[in-house]
Amino acid sequence: MKLYPPTVAQKIAGGYLLVTCFCLAAVIYALLALSTQTNKSRELATIDFTAMGLARELRSSLLAQERLEKQLLILRDAELAGILRERMDEFKALWQELAEIPVNDGIGSLEGTVPEFIDAGAQQDALIRSRSWEEAEEFSDAAMTPLRIRLLGQLEQFLARRNQAVDATLRFLSRHSNEAYRITLLLAFVGIGLAALVASRVIYRLHQTVGKLASATREIAAGSFDYPIEVHSRDEFGELARDFADMGQKLKELDRQRLDANPLTQLPGNLAIERELEKRVAEDKPFGHIYVDLDHFKAYNDRYGYPAGSDVISKTGSLIQETVRQHGNPEDMVGHVGGDDYIVLSTPERSEAIADALVTSFDRMVPAFYSIEDRQRGHIVSQDRFGIERNFPLLTMSVAVVTSQSLKDPSSLAIGRECAKMKEYLKKLPGSNYLIDRREMR
Repeated sequence: MKLYPPTVAQKIAGGYLLVTCFCLAAVIYALLALSTQTNKSRELATIDFTAMGLARELRSSLLAQERLEKQLLILRDAELAGILRERMDEFKALWQELAEIPVNDGIGSLEGTVPEFIDAGAQQDALIRSRSWEEAEEFSDAAMTPLRIRLLGQLEQFLARRNQAVDATLRFLSRHSNEAYRITLLLAFVGIGLAALVASRVIYRLHQTVGKLASATREIAAGSFDYPIEVHSRDEFGELARDFADMGQKLKELDRQRLDANPLTQLPGNLAIERELEKRVAEDKPFGHIYVDLDHFKAYNDRYGYPAGSDVISKTGSLIQETVRQHGNPEDMVGHVGGDDYIVLSTPERSEAIADALVTSFDRMVPAFYSIEDRQRGHIVSQDRFGIERNFPLLTMSVAVVTSQSLKDPSSLAIGRECAKMKEYLKKLPGSNYLIDRREMR
């Protein structure tokens, strides 16, 4: 599975995601810490403080019972006996509430002493109701007072334990609160720091890449197409820099072609033709090499002058381009070797149609290049290379077609040699003609 490098947008999104994740973690941690503190605080309020309050009330109730009991045994007043019963009922209710509270370390020895004290109180109340005051007084000294003293001691121990538990819980809440605060801040700052690191790195790479592209732009504008752009990132800007470098090479190639192009036809010249031919040979794909030459052009140029000859060269180039557009392939190449010689690189199956259309279209175009008198005569009078005046036919076209399939070694030299032989043969024939070498693997 191919892994693609992160884009700039993904890096920026990653930075925001880091901030979001760490801030979210900080919020979640803070909420969990707050929940823990809330539970602990609720536990203090509903358990520890309530239990301590009930224990204090039980202690007060015991002390009040002790005072009432002494007064009752001295005064032997029935009204005081009723108040003592109310205090005992109050004590029982308070004990019931305390026993129902889920204290962590339990209520200790109180659980055994309190029922014993309540039973003893019931026995004393029965003696008081029967007005057995001496027995009640003896029972108070023998049972009630020792039990009451034991209960008060156990209540003090219970309150001491609860105070220690409350202090421990408060210390835990303080420590936990400080720790939660620090960790929450740490998570938030780590997220922001990592995001800032990602952002600064992205900004630095952007600044670096844009700076190099700006320098390259100035150099290319000045004509230096080989300016190096060293960008090693794999994001969009890295791809842009590499595309920019490719563009520089293509501009260099176009500039070379422009310098190599023929000024009359603006068609690629010899260098471009040679490179394209070598490329097709190297690709080992069948191609057709179409060599186009005008016959009797020197005589025409001598008769009508350089401007007219240049016009023929230009219009012939346009004719060849249009013919290739109609009968060739989109990737076919039309080049201008120089003078009245042209090259077309196409595929073997399109080459004959192009050659046939060229000679037909050229013959239709030729009469427009001559005066009425020369057209009517069907020839012009001009001097040959030896200075002898003689008649020359109107312009004609010779087209030699050699395919790569015809040669074992389809090099530019071998193709040029075969075209030269075919052109020499064609020029001896009257009119415009084309010839295709159909021999194979020579």
